[in-house]
Amino acid sequence: MNRRQILVASTMAAAGMAVLSPATAQSMDDESQATFDTVMAFMGAMGGGDMETMADLMADDMVWKNEGDPTIPWIGPWEGKEAIFGFLGVFSENFQTTKWENTDAFAHGDTVAIFGDMNGITTKSGKEIGDFTFALRAKVRDGKVVLWNWFEDSFAVSQAYHG
Repeated sequence: MNRRQILVASTMAAAGMAVLSPATAQSMDDESQATFDTVMAFMGAMGGGDMETMADLMADDMVWKNEGDPTIPWIGPWEGKEAIFGFLGVFSENFQTTKWENTDAFAHGDTVAIFGDMNGITTKSGKEIGDFTFALRAKVRDGKVVLWNWFEDSFAVSQAYHG
């Protein structure tokens, strides 16, 4: 399976569901709206496995932060496009998203915050994590995503991963 197929298999369900979820931002100024639109376009491209669009929406110096148990192979931070695409491949091989629902989304200036509920199965153990909440803080500069700061119940994810 090539990198694109692996990425599509896991992230299509995750980000695709996220884009279709009802979370929307309320009345925003032009900068906030542009930031929100960029982040949602990035999330949609990720969900569709459109790595070309993802790359176009990423700043060359983008940072993806995903903190937690360092024994889990997708824990970062990851810096730069090549490292981020590598991380996404590893993540896709190890995690199957079974639920993703955005519940709230806000944008102000160059920052977007998205909150929601998710669930998944780690392929190493085959165990379901159980429903948990997530938060995302993303930043945009000159129409490109420069920060994707992911927060989740890393203890539950670690417990499921290690079985």
